[in-house]
Amino acid sequence: MSDVSLISRFDALLSDLDGVVYAGPHAIPGAVESLKRLSGLGVGLGYVTNNASRSPAEVAAHLRELGAPAEDDQVVSSSQAAADLLASRLAPGSRILITGSAALAREIELVGLTPVHSQDEEPVAVVQGFNPGIGWKDLAEAAYVVSAGAFWVATNTDMSIPQARGIAPGNGTLVAAVTAATGKTPLVAGKPEAPLFHSAAKRLGAERPLVVGDRLDTDILGGNNAGFATVAVLTGVDTRETILAARAAERPDYLIGSLEDLYRPYPEVAHDDGTYVCGEATARVANGAVGVIGSRDNLDSWRAACAAWWAATPDAPSAKAPKLAWLDH
Repeated sequence: MSDVSLISRFDALLSDLDGVVYAGPHAIPGAVESLKRLSGLGVGLGYVTNNASRSPAEVAAHLRELGAPAEDDQVVSSSQAAADLLASRLAPGSRILITGSAALAREIELVGLTPVHSQDEEPVAVVQGFNPGIGWKDLAEAAYVVSAGAFWVATNTDMSIPQARGIAPGNGTLVAAVTAATGKTPLVAGKPEAPLFHSAAKRLGAERPLVVGDRLDTDILGGNNAGFATVAVLTGVDTRETILAARAAERPDYLIGSLEDLYRPYPEVAHDDGTYVCGEATARVANGAVGVIGSRDNLDSWRAACAAWWAATPDAPSAKAPKLAWLDH
C-alpha cells in the first residue's frame, strides 16, 4: 500500500454532482468537507454536469447553499462543452439554431456565436439541449435545419431525467426524435463523450485530473473516453456488484466508498499466478466464477475481485456478473 493519499497523485478533481456531492436536495454526508480539503492540498476542483437547462452560475449557487466550495467558473456544463465544440469548428459570428434553454443560448453567445431560433435566419448549425418547454415546433425547426445539412451538436443524450413524480424523458429522447425524422446523428459534447471533461481540465489547467462519479455509463465511461484516471464512488447509482460486472469501457481505475476515501492511502493490488491480493483479501477466477477470501463488507475484497475478474475478461463488450464464492478469513 502506498502511504500517500489517493488524491495526492492528481492535480485536480473533476466531480459529478448528483450521487457524489448531493442526493436530491441534501448533501451526501462527508462530501462537502472532503471537497473543502482539496484547496489546502493545492488540488483544483471542477464540477462537470450534463444539465443544460440550468446555467453554471445557478448550479454553483446551489452548491454554495450546501456549503461546498464553488465559484461560477468551477462548474463546467454540457452547454459550455457544446459551445466550445461549435466555436472550434465554425467562424466567429456563425448563426446557431438553439433547440434548448436560454442558458444554452447564453453559452453560445459567450463563445462569439449568434443564437437564432428559426430556419429562416439561415443557421449553419443546430445545438440541442434539454428544456422542459420544448415542443413539436421546436423539434420540427431543428429537423428542417439538420435535414438541410447543418452541423448538429447535442449537449447530452441522457434518455431519462428523474423528477419528483418519477422518471421523465431526458434530452436524449428529444434528440432521438430529430434523429428519427432526419436519419442523422449529432456530435455529443456531454457525458459520456470526451469534450466535457477536456473543457473542464483545460479550464483548471490540469494535467493529471481524477474524474469521480457514481455512474459507470456517464461519469466513468466519459472519464475513460477522455483519457483521464477514474474513480467510482459508492454513494449513488452503481454498486459493488454492478462495478464488478462492468463492461471493459466502463471500468474505473479506483473504487472508493465515499469522497473521504480520497484522503486515505489507496491499496495496491498485487497478483501472482492468477491470484490477486488487495490488503488482506485475495481473489481468483476459476470456471467463470470469482472465489474471494475476505469479508463482503471490506472494499479490499471487491477491489481484488474486480482485478481478478477484469483480468480474466479484458475486452468484455457488455456487462456480465460473475458468480461469487465467498470464504471469510
